[in-house]
Amino acid sequence: MKLKHYLLNQFAHTFFPIFLGLYFITSIIFLVKIAALTSVITMNVLELLRLYLYVIPTIVFYTLPISFFVSLVITLGKLSSEYELIVITSFGLNPLRILKIFLPVTVALTLSLLFISVGLIPKAKFLNERFLEQKQKEANFNIKASEFGQKFGKWLIYIDSKSDKTYEEVKLFKTENNKDQFIISENAKLVNDQGKLSFKLFEGKSFLIDNEELNQIDYKRLDINDSVSKNNQGFFLDSYDFWIKELSANGKRDKFSFYILTSFFPLMSLFLVVAFGYYNPRYDKNKAVSYAMVSVVAFYILLEVLTDKFLLNSLFILPTIWIISTYFIYVKTIKQQY
Repeated sequence: MKLKHYLLNQFAHTFFPIFLGLYFITSIIFLVKIAALTSVITMNVLELLRLYLYVIPTIVFYTLPISFFVSLVITLGKLSSEYELIVITSFGLNPLRILKIFLPVTVALTLSLLFISVGLIPKAKFLNERFLEQKQKEANFNIKASEFGQKFGKWLIYIDSKSDKTYEEVKLFKTENNKDQFIISENAKLVNDQGKLSFKLFEGKSFLIDNEELNQIDYKRLDINDSVSKNNQGFFLDSYDFWIKELSANGKRDKFSFYILTSFFPLMSLFLVVAFGYYNPRYDKNKAVSYAMVSVVAFYILLEVLTDKFLLNSLFILPTIWIISTYFIYVKTIKQQY
């Protein structure tokens, strides 16, 4: 039990600095992309923070498996360089028993990555896209005071003054089916309800004019909905229904395979952890970091190629190739010696 606690403690000291470093670097990249949106869409600090919260699952998903794998390799490499693994092995704890100590943590990480990738990321992306669409609608609806020729959907609109989303002395006019409709209002307010823009007019009159008659309506409140653009995103019920729909339509099978296989990367690479982390410092040099980075690059290249070409079949092809290859490396480098 003490040995298990010691190994996990050594791993934690390595893992958190690496993970936080990668997370910070990746966050900077995403924050730059988010900040670039302010050139076309006006957003305050809270709205920028909201967009950042939507990309956190993606950042964690891309940084966590790499950080975990590299940290495991570095941890064992550090213990080997200090002769601790040699001492531990001399007491009968072989490399596979070392792996069993880290196995529960690795399984928990894999399940967490699965939840993030197929559960949180689709929902977060949907909310992000819907929010940006709402802001884009507001950006397109940029009515200026005392200017003619401006439009709100099918309506020509003129205002005397405005303050934020509140407008004073509003006039609306449109012609449809040989009938003219004219609306005046003392004040109005623009409302964005989940991407659906509407004008709420207060204290005014509405006139409907045709060739034979003129009708007038006095109102205290009148709502006019925007028809400039439509939301084509549909609805997001839950992640399960989302993936059922996408997979049946052959829309994102490669992305689904990418998410699943990336989530299993740390679990599938445990043989490489001992293969790269175990060495005798009297005869070999510590190359754990170099080997780990080469393995990460090789895995993601293979992942991109196979998921793009074989789609869902890559869920069986890649694990077979990777596990057999890593076990072969383990047998040739470590198993024969320890």
